[in-house]
Amino acid sequence: MASDVPQLLQYKRSRFSTRLPIGLLYTASHYWLAKQYDGSWRIGFTKFAARMLGELVEFGFEVKPGDPVKVGQVIGWVEAFKAMSDVFAVVEGEFAGVNEALQANTELAQTDPYGAGWLYAARGTPEPNAVDVHGYVGILDGAIDKIQDKTP
Repeated sequence: MASDVPQLLQYKRSRFSTRLPIGLLYTASHYWLAKQYDGSWRIGFTKFAARMLGELVEFGFEVKPGDPVKVGQVIGWVEAFKAMSDVFAVVEGEFAGVNEALQANTELAQTDPYGAGWLYAARGTPEPNAVDVHGYVGILDGAIDKIQDKTP
């Protein structure tokens, strides 16, 4: 009998630790992508991105459902306590919509980044450089090493 509970990979480096869901795709820009039953993708910030941004205050999208999107295209923005950032498309195809639950409760981006805290959905092909969980561990190692090199 299959379980709906995702398998997780424990990750710890320096002062950062997380449990990374196995079976998702990850990008070097710290987004995750989860394939949905209807063929679309749910996209959200990884726990690392959420931690770097801090608590999400507000967000908005410049595209609407049905609009075409290209990988790397700025499609929205997020404002958080630590930073303001653009939101990028990580799928080549069509924007499918915003997470309504996140609009009602922005804390979900911090408290449940791989579940209810997803940002948006899109239909199409993920960015070609997206990696599995093991590839993302390498990306995280590099990002944390880079941060530590800048710390006195």
